[in-house]
Amino acid sequence: MPKRVDHTERRTEIAEALLRVAARRGLHAVGMRDVAAEAGVSLRLVQYYFETKEKLLLFGLQRLADRFGERVAARVRAAGDHPGPRAMIEAMLTAALPTDEESRTFHLVYTSYAVLSVTDEVLAAQPFIANPDAAEGTLVALFRQAEESGLIRPGLDAPLEAVGLLAMSAGLGTSILVGQRSPESAAAVLKHQLDRIFQ
Repeated sequence: MPKRVDHTERRTEIAEALLRVAARRGLHAVGMRDVAAEAGVSLRLVQYYFETKEKLLLFGLQRLADRFGERVAARVRAAGDHPGPRAMIEAMLTAALPTDEESRTFHLVYTSYAVLSVTDEVLAAQPFIANPDAAEGTLVALFRQAEESGLIRPGLDAPLEAVGLLAMSAGLGTSILVGQRSPESAAAVLKHQLDRIFQ
């Protein structure tokens, strides 16, 4: 009897191969043939599951976003049964810092995608994150929760602080990638900003 193929699992394996190659060489340099070789499958099989390189990239990037969500959730769980708004915000921001292989891949490939989508109309027209403002909205809600609990000063501009912290986290992540700053010093900068916001 022929072995039954789990198509979802096979697509995921190919996407993981894409992410490994992209983490080594950058997203712009990845071809379907490279991904096939990394996954240990034929080029025809990759083309069967993903007709175009753009479809492969978008699926791989969605996989990356899902893994990032799992990483944030794990950090929030590690903060205890009832983590407060600050612990949840810190978990979100530090999860994006490239401090290990998983987070390094996330930051490098996400940044590569952002740059590539500037010149690739197909990628730009199909953003891989359904709601690109989700992280911002989550931070705003956490700041408002903190304000109601008296944890931050009244009248804080929650949307402005959320945008600033997300931009800072992204910039710090890049500075770690290029060797300008250590993960510890980047985390200290984020902690300093949160100390300024939270009483």
